[in-house]
Amino acid sequence: MNYGNIKKYDIANGLGVRVSLFVSGCRVNCQHCFQKETWSFDYGNVFDDKARRELIDALAPSYIKGLSVLGGEPFEEENQQELCSLFKQVKKQFPQKDIWCYSGYIYDRDLTDGGRKHTVYTDEMLSYIDVLVDGPFILNEHNISLAFKGSANQRLIDLKATRESGSITLLKL
Repeated sequence: MNYGNIKKYDIANGLGVRVSLFVSGCRVNCQHCFQKETWSFDYGNVFDDKARRELIDALAPSYIKGLSVLGGEPFEEENQQELCSLFKQVKKQFPQKDIWCYSGYIYDRDLTDGGRKHTVYTDEMLSYIDVLVDGPFILNEHNISLAFKGSANQRLIDLKATRESGSITLLKL
C-alpha cells in the first residue's frame, strides 16, 4: 500500500486533534475530488515499517484524540490488508483513541457481506473503526457548513452503535 501524506496535527477530519493518513489508490473517482493525485495506487510512498512507526509515534501524545484515514480510498482491495493490520495495532496500543475512516463507497451497499468491496479483511477492518464517513463526494450536494464531510449525501456512521442496534446509526455531534 502507498500513502500520500501523514498529517500529525489535523483538526479537519474528525473530532479533536488527530493524526491523519492519506492512502493512495481510488476507483471511486468523484467529480471535483480535492486530491485526484491519490487516485493512483503508485502515488506517494510505500507504507513501510518506518512510516508505520512514524504514524504510531504521532498517536502517542495524550492530546491526540485518534486516527483518521482518508484517500485515495481505504476500502480498495489493495489497501484493506495493510489498514486492517494498522487498525488492529492502533486499537491494541491506544484503546482510548478512536478511528475515523472516510470512504467513497456506501457502507450498507458496498462494504457489508456481499458488497462489491467486501473482502476477507473488511469485517475486521470495520470492527476497529469508530466512525465511518461514507458515500462519494457529489458536487451538487456540496456544502461547506457540513461537519466533517463535503456533501450532504455523505453520512457520519457511528459503527459501534450500528453494530449494537443492527441498523445504521448516525453520529450525533
